[in-house]
Parts: sequence; C-alpha cells; structure tokens
Amino acid sequence: MPLGDRLRELRRGAGLTMEQLSESAGVSVRAISDMERGHIRAPQPRTLAALAEALRVTGAERARLEEDARALRMHTAGERPRLCEPPRPVADFVGRAAELDLVRQAATAGTRTDPVPVVVVHGQPGIGKTAFAVRVTEMLREQFPDGCLYVDLRGVDEDPPTAGEAATKLLKALEVNPRRIGSTDDERCSQLRATLRDRRCLLVLDNAADEAQVRPLLPGAGAGLVVVTSRRLLGGLEGVLRTALAPLDLAESAALLRAIAGQAGDPASAGDVDAVSRLCGHLPLALRIAGTRLANRPGWTVGTLVARLADADRRLANLHTGDTGVAAAFALSHAQLSGEGRALFRRLAHVPGADFAAPLAAVLTGSDPDDASDRLDELVELGLLQHEGSDRYRFHDLIRLFATERLRAEEPAGSRAATRTRMVRWLLETTIVAGRWFEPGYGALPDGWSGSVPLATLEEAGGWLQAEAANWLGALRLVTEDHLVVDVAEALHWFSDTMVTWPGWYEVYGRSRDAAARLPDRQLAVVHLNYFSWAATACVRRLDEGLRAALDARRLAVQIGDIKEEAWALQYAAMAWRFSDRFEEALEAYRQAQRLADRVGDHDGYIQLFQGVGLTLLALGRHAEALAEFRSTLREVSVRPVSPRPALNATLVARTSAAQALVEMGRWEEAVAEADLAMPFAVAYGEPGALGNVHLALGMARAGMGAATEARNDLKRALVLFQSVAEDRVSRKVRSALAALNS
Repeated sequence: MPLGDRLRELRRGAGLTMEQLSESAGVSVRAISDMERGHIRAPQPRTLAALAEALRVTGAERARLEEDARALRMHTAGERPRLCEPPRPVADFVGRAAELDLVRQAATAGTRTDPVPVVVVHGQPGIGKTAFAVRVTEMLREQFPDGCLYVDLRGVDEDPPTAGEAATKLLKALEVNPRRIGSTDDERCSQLRATLRDRRCLLVLDNAADEAQVRPLLPGAGAGLVVVTSRRLLGGLEGVLRTALAPLDLAESAALLRAIAGQAGDPASAGDVDAVSRLCGHLPLALRIAGTRLANRPGWTVGTLVARLADADRRLANLHTGDTGVAAAFALSHAQLSGEGRALFRRLAHVPGADFAAPLAAVLTGSDPDDASDRLDELVELGLLQHEGSDRYRFHDLIRLFATERLRAEEPAGSRAATRTRMVRWLLETTIVAGRWFEPGYGALPDGWSGSVPLATLEEAGGWLQAEAANWLGALRLVTEDHLVVDVAEALHWFSDTMVTWPGWYEVYGRSRDAAARLPDRQLAVVHLNYFSWAATACVRRLDEGLRAALDARRLAVQIGDIKEEAWALQYAAMAWRFSDRFEEALEAYRQAQRLADRVGDHDGYIQLFQGVGLTLLALGRHAEALAEFRSTLREVSVRPVSPRPALNATLVARTSAAQALVEMGRWEEAVAEADLAMPFAVAYGEPGALGNVHLALGMARAGMGAATEARNDLKRALVLFQSVAEDRVSRKVRSALAALNS
C-alpha cells in the first residue's frame, strides 16, 4: 500500500479529521493532504515522527512507515536534486545572542491565523547576515517540519532575479508540479503565498535587492516564519521586525579569529589577537579572511598579521584570500550608488573625525544640506554608512579605507586638494563663529552671518563645537597659516572651560603657542603660552610642563610690560603648584596675581583668582578662610563689571566650593542649601564635571545628615557625570564615599 494511503487509513482509524491531526501533530493541513494524495511522496523524518506520535502509531507499524519513507526519500533523491536547501553552516559562529533570541521569539509568537512573522536582518557588507540566517535555520529546523527553504535573491547583482523567478524556485522546492506553476510573476507569487499558508515552513530570503523584490514573496496568515537579509534597511516593508547586525565586540572577534586560526589560541598572542580584531574593525568577513590567511601560512605568527594589517594603505589588499575579499564585498554596494552618491562617498574620506553631520557632507560636495542628507540616506540604505542618533553619520573603519581608495582612483590630486581646503576653511570659520559666543567681547552671532549650521544661541554653538570637536581639530592640523591657528584657538578660550577634561586642548594650544611664537606680536606669544600652560596643567595633568610654560609666560610678560598677562601667568603657575600639593607657593602666587589683576582692572581674571585662593585654603584644611573667599567671590561678582560667561563660572564655582567647605566643617544643612543654590548655575553652565561636583557636595552633606538613600542617589549621579568626562581622580573620591555609606 502506498505511504499516503496508509497514512489516510491510520488517520481514519484514529477517528481524526485532517484539521484535528494537524492541531495535534503541529503539521499543516495542506501538508497532510499532500502526503495522503501522494503530492509529497517522501515526508521528512521529523514530520513523519510528529504524525506517528499524534496517531499513536508504535512498534512494527511505525518502523514500517519510517522504512517506507526512507526508501522513498532515497528514490526521490536519485531522481532529482533537492532545491532551496540552506547553505552549509559555519562551525565557528559566534555572538549574536540578542538577535537570535529575537528571531526565536518571533518564531513562537504567532498562530496559524496571524500574519506570518517576517524578520528583516540588515547591515553593512561583510557583517555576517547570511551566516546569521543559516544559523537560524539550524537553530529552528525542528520547529518547521514542512521544511527550511533558502533562496539567494542576489540583491547586489547588476540584474537580480525577479520575485516571480524566486517564487518558481520555491514552488519547485515545495514539490508543486511544474505543469501547475503559473505563467506570470504575479501568478507564481500568489501560488507561493497560498502554498506557504498551509505549511509550517521557515523561508530565508537572502541578500534581497529591495522591497519590490521581497514583498510579493511574503505569505499572509500561517504558521511559518520568514527571515529576510539585505544590505538595505528595506524600510518600505510594513509590519516586519527589523534587527541590524553590528560589528562583533572584542571578545567575540577574538573568539572567531582563534577558532579559524588555531595558532591564535596561544595565550602569548592575546594582545596581537586583539590588535588584529581592531584592525579588522570587528567585521566577521575581515576576521574570517585574516584567520584563514593565518591558518594557511604556518610560518606566520599573529604578530606577522598585525604588521601587515597595520599599513592602512595595504590593509584592504591584505584582507583578501582566494575568491573572497573585503574590498570586493564593499564594491558590490558601491556599484549600486548613484553618481552623486559615489561622489559623496569618496569625498567623505576627507572628514578628519570619526563621525559627522549633513552640513559637512554638503560642504564636501558643494550641495545643499537637504540634498546631502538624501545622498547620506542612500549610503546608509546600502550599508556603506552608519546612521547614529538624529543627525550623525559614521564610516566603519574598513569602509573608510575603501572610500579613500576610491577617492585616490577617481579624483585627481588637484581636485582632492581643493575639496580638502574648502572643508578646512568651512570647519574653522564655523568654529570661530561658534566659539565667540563664549567670549566676553562677543557673545552673539556676527551681523550678516548666514552659515548652514544653526548657531543662533550659545547652547547651539556649544553643542556644535562639542559634536564636531574631532573634525575642527583635524582641520586645525591641516592649516599652515599661523594667524588662522591663533584666531581659532583664541575664539575657543572661554568655551574650553566647558570641556576641561578633553585632552584635545593640549594640542590646540600647543599649536597656537607655536604659531604665535612665529608671529611678530610678542603679546600674542604671551597669551598663547598662558593658554598652553592651562591646557597642560588642567586638561592632561602635565604639571611640570604646565609650570614651565607659565613661568616662561611670566618672564615674557614682564619683559614687554604686560601686567594683565603676568597675572594670568601667575594664576596658571599657582594652579600647577596647587595640583602638585605645593599649597603655600600656590597661595602666594594666587594672591600676587589677584593684586595685579585688580591693579589693571582685569575684572574677569580678578574674579577667577578668588576661586584659586579658596580652593588652596580648602586643601590646606583652612575651611573657614576658604568659605570667606567664596563669599567674597559672590560679593565681587555683584559689584564689578564682570562679563556674563566669567560671572556664571565664578558664581558656580563659588557656590559649589562653599558647599564643599561647609561639608568639611560639618554644617550639613547649610551645605545642602548652598549646593541647591549652585544647581541651576551648573545646569546653565553645561559642563558635566561641574554638575558632578554639585551632586558630590549634596551627597556628602546628606550622608553627614544621615539621609543615606538621598546621599547614595546624589553620589551615584555624581559618579555617572564624572565618568562621562573621564574624571578618574574625582570618581575615586565618589566611590570611596559610596563605600562608606554602604558599610
């Protein structure tokens, strides 16, 4: 008796309808019907096992069913190849736990009457989308007894297959009689959807070109699952789950590299393995190629690979083996760009920093920012650019190298130089305009300024300067005109107080110091020596270097008779001495500088010096005297013509430091009141470390009052703020206070 007839006889003998058997076995009604009618001649073992369990078939009868099915499968396999089988899985798959869990949940979320779940897996070239999809088929194969079907939609080909052509392959794989397959694309896609409605299948549509290719293939209601992979986001597909694959983390990258290249498992090579992982940008394709090259070259060590990949100009060439290469993967997406998209892609290689916004892209192409945004979206859609936050974009490191190659190949040197100059000028001119918002003598946009960046407020100016810091610093490195270097550094002087812990100031003011020294204006040389002293001392804690610069600035100021700059030089020398715990020398220098600043009417500088005196007294344990200095600061700010930004800074530091002094004196309630008064000034000032100091004072005061819960909340907030600006010294103090509370 044919297998289908025997199954029908067993079902009827059990008193079950097809619907009842389907519900009990988890096999679709359509599949049961096709088996009984002989349209599915050789069911899969897991399908037959599920039916036998539901029909309560045991012993010899079950063995006979399995033997007949096995014979039919062997006969069928001899007649024709199986179609749409997933590719061979990789044995060394790592990571992606969260993404796999998302797919697993989608596979079990719906019912037969719900729309079939569709998961779109997208990401840049080489990120491992196909390996991920194949991993899904291995992970979920038992949940889909009617089969796991795979079709490569060849979305990066010049002429990818139509939806109808893909549907034809899938219908044949589902054992639909070729004579019954429709003659048009629409008919075939409709047949496919109807067939999948009644089967519990996992369908993988790999490497999709666009929504139009995928949409007709998606089933409606049913118990299946569809996984679509694409370099594109496929944002036009409605009602789907999306998950973006990111580069692996360091541990996952190292694990993959070690799995491919056995010698990478040597513990002595751990540092080199991490270096290779970073040089590969944690991109799975690059790591596989690197590992394969290492495995195939017994004479190489991991260090050999590091040395080869360290050459940025040769890195992509070294990430190539056999018929596989990272650059080749990128080139497939690059070929799909419009002409404007290709121009923007290669010119983005000029960007100095790691990320950027649309206005800078517009400068590179000489286009409108809105047009540039459209082209950026095109790059994101093809996986050649990463969109971060609301308006920032970033290259993967290896794709940046590919863009640099395209720039050199497609544009002559003169054109590249002109584009770079235009970018540098725009970045630095915008930096000067934004920085002058913070300068006492400016504090507004210049008349008639109509730049492409919104800088209508101090907050907008500060936000742009922070976001673009790596780019305008990179532009500053490319400038050869000393006057421009000095102008940029001068414009950033007061803004720099909002990013005190940024180490870039050491380079900014090191460059401006050298540039000013080459100019004939000796007063400029003093000013920028002072700025450099501040950066060396306050930003990177190079205290000896900062002190030498301050003392050199003082000598030069005395020579030219510049009392104001002499006072600033003494202030910076005092800061270096205070940070070195040479408090008595610091105190004397602060007081001398204060007398000089008062003498020449430098009210902005005079006010700052109260802070230095008070903080030094605080460090000496002379808390009452320190508190008096901070009170004097507030009084002097109210009666002297201090510029708005310096006044805000002085008031904030005085209030916060007064709270700290009161904490040291055990006057907890007064300390809380003072810190509460400091809070709005810290918020207005906009520097995380300043706000962290307010929360630190509040936490210490509340701990002294016995309000442990409130104290702990303030100290935790302070810790987050200090960590955000890499202020490790103060972070240790906060951790110590938290530990004391917890004990």
